[in-house]
Amino acid sequence: MKRYGIRIRMPEDATFRMPHLLGPDWEAFRWYETEEAREHAYAEITADLPIYRKGDRPAQIVERIERDA
Repeated sequence: MKRYGIRIRMPEDATFRMPHLLGPDWEAFRWYETEEAREHAYAEITADLPIYRKGDRPAQIVERIERDA
């Protein structure tokens, strides 16, 4: 079982939390075999994206999580 993960969810005021869109309980998980793989993915997910204007950030909350061994 992959132990190291990333949880992605939306802030309380995010438009996509509306019930007719993704809903208030939407969240996504990504799991990785190693902590190093997770840290690499975390850095990519939280990096500035070239399709956004400088200073813009996607409306998401990204956090590291772990499963019990």
